[in-house]
Amino acid sequence: MSQNSGTKASSLQIRETIREAMHQCRIGTLALFEGIDDTTFRRQAHPEFSPVGWHLGHIAYTEALWLLQRCAGLPPLFPEYHRLFAADGLPKSERENVPPLTEIHHYLNTVRTQVFSYLETAPVEQQERLWHFLIQHESQHGETIAFVLQLQRWHLLERHQEMWVQGSAVNVSSSSSSVSSVPSRDVEMREIPAGEFMMGNDSIEALDNERSRHRVYLDTYWIDRYPVTCRQYREFIEAGGYQNERWWSPDGWKWLQENPVAQPLYWSSASTWDNHPVCGVSWYEADAYARFVGKRLPTEAEWEKAASWDAATGQPRTYPWGQETPDSHRCNLDNCVGQTTPVNAYPLGQSAYGCDDMLGNVWEWTASWFDAYEGFVSYPYRGYSQTYFDGQHRVLKGGSWATRPRAIRSSFRNWYYPSIRQILAGFRCAISQPDSGDSMI
Repeated sequence: MSQNSGTKASSLQIRETIREAMHQCRIGTLALFEGIDDTTFRRQAHPEFSPVGWHLGHIAYTEALWLLQRCAGLPPLFPEYHRLFAADGLPKSERENVPPLTEIHHYLNTVRTQVFSYLETAPVEQQERLWHFLIQHESQHGETIAFVLQLQRWHLLERHQEMWVQGSAVNVSSSSSSVSSVPSRDVEMREIPAGEFMMGNDSIEALDNERSRHRVYLDTYWIDRYPVTCRQYREFIEAGGYQNERWWSPDGWKWLQENPVAQPLYWSSASTWDNHPVCGVSWYEADAYARFVGKRLPTEAEWEKAASWDAATGQPRTYPWGQETPDSHRCNLDNCVGQTTPVNAYPLGQSAYGCDDMLGNVWEWTASWFDAYEGFVSYPYRGYSQTYFDGQHRVLKGGSWATRPRAIRSSFRNWYYPSIRQILAGFRCAISQPDSGDSMI
């Protein structure tokens, strides 16, 4: 009898945890749509990304498909939406004709009501991984919604940049008035001694591409304490970095000729942003800057070791600071600020090796191609990760200011084509041997 009671208590705890996580995630998702107009709701801001209204409907569709149809065995809800909101239903260019926000709200609420009803009796001990996957699925689409909205606002912000800098940016600096400026040329780097570390994640929340945890040996290397700042990147721009083939890989130079840009996408020349991480760069731009300063991009393993490994305990940390849940005291995430913050604004988020700002603020490009770890098993379907093991996607680590708490951890892997610059991405640099010009503090 006591064993059955323990099982019930465990099951009840899982249900309560799942319900609360889903509820909080939905609050954050809907907050993104407050005050949104119908044009913004439907507009495709970029060919690579669907309208934000489509993402909202897709969240409801996916939840209903996996939990109500496949798990509970219920008939499809709103079958007229299936082709529109399925990931493989319509090309992105044909997704602007979505129902109005009020109708999609109804769709979301109807699905969620039935999902919570099913949760009362669902075999959650067997399904727990799927429920966590769906919470993270909504979290990831929530971040996409946030940066697509950012992309739509950007052209307007460019026209009123000075007003915006003096308004919203001052709010950030006022909350970080004690934050000192990061040296530009004398960049601090952290030594990461040679040795093994545990890479990946086997927890119930871990996505298929994070599994399985495995040992990796790395030689000694050095990695920037902070992400590259706007002030540092400006030196590359002013030195003619975008005009000099010397700093670019062959593929990068080809991309630049086909996409003639002269600065990051989300760029401001205002000094207010000097100590913020550069944001809106492609992998090619990050790689070119690293070459310009005599460094390179870190591999995914180098980045993750610097962020997660605690040599004192011989164990990985879920987050750079430890196991405590991410919050606005340790990193810039979850749209709490709504833009980047200074790279040294969160000393409580420092890793065991003394690296700052490794979670939140901006995603960070790495040198690695997105690929499977040994023993990879796709979950919950092949197309989630395995389709992208194609040698064409680079790994990003760390999360951004729009990443939700359930989708941010040191082992989390993001991936994009190296040409993409619309995402909220920056980078930090690494070297295999120190240079006399770098400050190894």
